[in-house]
Amino acid sequence: MTRIEPPPPGPATTGGAALAGAAIVKDDYHPRLTNEDLAPLKNQKWSWYNIFAFWMSDVHSVGGYVTAGSLFALGLTSWQVLVALVVGIVIVNVFANLVAKPSQITGVPYPVICRASFGVLGANVPAVIRGLIAVAWYGIQTYLASHAFVVLGLKLWPSLAPYADVDQHGLLGLSYLGWAGFLAMWVLQALVFWRGMESIRKFIDFCGPAVYVVMLMLAIYLVSEAGWSNIGLSLGGVEHTGLAAVPVILGAIALVVSYFSGPMLNFGDFSRYGRSYAAVKRGNFLGLPLNFLFFSILTVVTASATLPVYGELITDPVETVAQMDSVFAVALGLLTFIVATIGINIVANFVSPAFDFSHVSPQKISWRMGGMIAAIGSVLITPWNLYNNPEVIHYTLETLGAFIGPLFGVLIADYYLVRKQRVIVDELFTMSPSGSYWYRRGTNPIAVAATIAGAFFAVVPVVLQGKPFGIDMWGMAGAAQYSWFIGVAVAGVVYTAASGRLRRAHEVPSTDAS
Repeated sequence: MTRIEPPPPGPATTGGAALAGAAIVKDDYHPRLTNEDLAPLKNQKWSWYNIFAFWMSDVHSVGGYVTAGSLFALGLTSWQVLVALVVGIVIVNVFANLVAKPSQITGVPYPVICRASFGVLGANVPAVIRGLIAVAWYGIQTYLASHAFVVLGLKLWPSLAPYADVDQHGLLGLSYLGWAGFLAMWVLQALVFWRGMESIRKFIDFCGPAVYVVMLMLAIYLVSEAGWSNIGLSLGGVEHTGLAAVPVILGAIALVVSYFSGPMLNFGDFSRYGRSYAAVKRGNFLGLPLNFLFFSILTVVTASATLPVYGELITDPVETVAQMDSVFAVALGLLTFIVATIGINIVANFVSPAFDFSHVSPQKISWRMGGMIAAIGSVLITPWNLYNNPEVIHYTLETLGAFIGPLFGVLIADYYLVRKQRVIVDELFTMSPSGSYWYRRGTNPIAVAATIAGAFFAVVPVVLQGKPFGIDMWGMAGAAQYSWFIGVAVAGVVYTAASGRLRRAHEVPSTDAS
């Protein structure tokens, strides 16, 4: 049974609360912890389809396709890659449901629900970490989609070719034409984000289905060109067969989970809008296992068909579309991929850091300003250097997973194991030393220590996998791909074990939630 003190339903029961637009801001909420974007929602209106569309936008991006395609570089067959993709997404579905519940019931975003475990001030630790990771992902997704602008420009104006060569005309590792495409994507995303969450909801409702049309058209075209008999499940680069492939498949599954670890951790930023937890779970099921299965089949078939059609395995959808002869088909396909990636980048890597950075100083940093901080930071990290080949892709996923995993472990351990699904919403917005989530000067040292421990044990294999001393130390090369899982396990165990006394001290009676 889930027990919480739910957000007040309206003016008659707010006890003097002031309704600030779509949120409920009570008079006794401390301004250092509150603004309209962080306060409990007055109305939660998103249906299962809105959640389904959120995941469609997340899955149907150039980054998702490239990541799925990068699994072929592990030396697996197409069916093994498909198994890894499907099993990985089932795991993501389970964890997304766990993250969704506390925010959906309380109506608050991820950084606010973290106050229950980290303390009302200590919650800035996970907010900043997740915000910085979102900056990296925002840059990566922007770069991947911007490549479509470059390809389209070259298709329409071949004379621009010298400006697409970083050696002839480049800056900080990116060609001038690449910079033009990157900045164009940057501006388009900012314009959509600036219009607010309702416009974003409508945009992602369109993005997910739209890219399916292009994916289907691309798959049908390639299959018709190659013929079913020429599409095999064993590609030229296959290196692992039989039992020897099992550890490689497990590593691929871990990479799939790592790819979704960012939006999965911050999923509360969106589940808070769900009209019910049942609606959120339904949207998750349709948007993750079912949707991703179909997407995975399309990805595998499309990638496999490029081998007989073009004579090489192409795992980048932008490059695949660019091979087509029709300029109209190329333009339509690339523009659709651009739109789809804008959708995922906004929902996963613009909205979330907007909440995270706003949480640090609610009265000075608005939701919009928080998003723009992320956007500016995404340029400074030169993301094209983080995702430019399969080896770098995997290293990036492992590194980011090492820092996201511990935050996930603490959140889940606190809500489900320590507090038994009890949250007092009003206590999340008070600076009173007697508040349930004040701990020690506003910070819970147990949560911070658990996060540090989880990140340490998770990142060490990632750092040592390069064999710095010429040897594979303790099998670190194999352990690195499980960085997210290591971080979750270590942080969760440490937090739960150290919170025995905390559990007894903070168990308080509260009302049942429907």
